[in-house]
Amino acid sequence: YIYPPRPAVRVTADVMEYCAREVPNWTAVNVSGYHLEESGATAPQEIAFAFAHAREYLDAVLVRGVSVDAVAPGIWVFLACQMDLMEEVAKYRAARRIWARMMRDEYGAQNPGSMTLRFLAFTAGSALAAQQPINNVVRVTIQTIAAAMAGVQTLHACSYDEALALPSEESVILALRTQQIVANESGLADVVDPLGGSYFLESLTDEVERRALEYMLKIQEMGGAVAAIDNGYLQREISGGAWAYQQKLEEGERVVIGVNDGSSGQPPNIALFTNDPSVERGECEKLATLRQSRDSAAVQRALDRLQDHARGEINIVPATIEAVRAYATIGEICGVLRSVWGEYRDTAVF
Repeated sequence: YIYPPRPAVRVTADVMEYCAREVPNWTAVNVSGYHLEESGATAPQEIAFAFAHAREYLDAVLVRGVSVDAVAPGIWVFLACQMDLMEEVAKYRAARRIWARMMRDEYGAQNPGSMTLRFLAFTAGSALAAQQPINNVVRVTIQTIAAAMAGVQTLHACSYDEALALPSEESVILALRTQQIVANESGLADVVDPLGGSYFLESLTDEVERRALEYMLKIQEMGGAVAAIDNGYLQREISGGAWAYQQKLEEGERVVIGVNDGSSGQPPNIALFTNDPSVERGECEKLATLRQSRDSAAVQRALDRLQDHARGEINIVPATIEAVRAYATIGEICGVLRSVWGEYRDTAVF
């Protein structure tokens, strides 16, 4: 993030409103629970906290006169896929239930597309170990199978060397092939909800849903996600989850092969990605050339207009598009908005 929570909600609401009115088939926002889970949130918390954020965005857009059925179909949700295969399948199933009922019962949606939850799943980078990194191939495969069983729409599989460096070309290709083999050779993608009806899974889905709804209600009682960020609740919950996980790891209650069990004591011995410095130099040269060749006066006019709109209540998307067409850089655009709204500094809360 860059901006404080309230202006950040405003930016997202501006994008959602603009897309609903001007480009209705565009995916306006991908509400992320992934970075929350990677920081320590549990499966129920990941759902609850992400949906609490979605509520903030929806509420900010609907007061502008946009209907829920115009905006909700353009919302995707970005969640992690961790190592507990059954819990992850249950998590995605529970999330679909909660979303559908929230859209229908709370927001009065009529369009089935508004009640359909669209997922981008990302295998959990936090599950990858620097020790014996080849073991991560198995971990990513398990997470990919869980995502397939959960019926996610799209998936990104991590590369096995990401705990050590940016992924190498070899590891990226293997991650891609992992998805393709699961999708095309296992038969999992041919079946809707293949574990549905399992007593254990149905019970676990109910439990994840119940706990997620409890968190969502608590956040609503605080005044919403922004209030829960301002008072430190979300930070405390996520930090507490990270602490609990680390304790279980150090005490051996949670086993990670190669880390606290089956350790060889040997450093990893794989070829890692190395950055080519000429790539960075080339990009810097292109940026310098752009700044010299563009119409600086047009850039400044566009940035001034963006600043004026950010200070008021006018949707900033048209002014942002104008700035981009004038070849203002992302850094310059964000700098203008930072000058109006400031920069957020999260306070440590324990």
